[in-house]
Amino acid sequence: MNLESSILQQIRLAAAPAVLFRNNSGSYMKDGYFIRYGVGQPGGSDLIGWTTRNGIAVFTAIEVKTATGRVSPEQENFINVVRRAGGIAGIARSVEDARRIIRGL
Repeated sequence: MNLESSILQQIRLAAAPAVLFRNNSGSYMKDGYFIRYGVGQPGGSDLIGWTTRNGIAVFTAIEVKTATGRVSPEQENFINVVRRAGGIAGIARSVEDARRIIRGL
């Protein structure tokens, strides 16, 4: 498991009260068709799910990066779209970063 995958798994396990799922994304060719998968392509965050606030599920998206990992323009755009729509989104390089995003700090 690489460092980013390790951080991602730690965040997923420690994310309460958020419920987060791994958003595997990518593309491939099959029978002459270009197929994309994952939520919010291109730039969909690594972890997606919801955070319950006042009895309401709020869409939550967290892009996981290492300390030196770079965020693509597409990833930044996805995070901004989620925030503008009233969701919770951000870039986490640690469990504490993710907790701050989920708490809205």
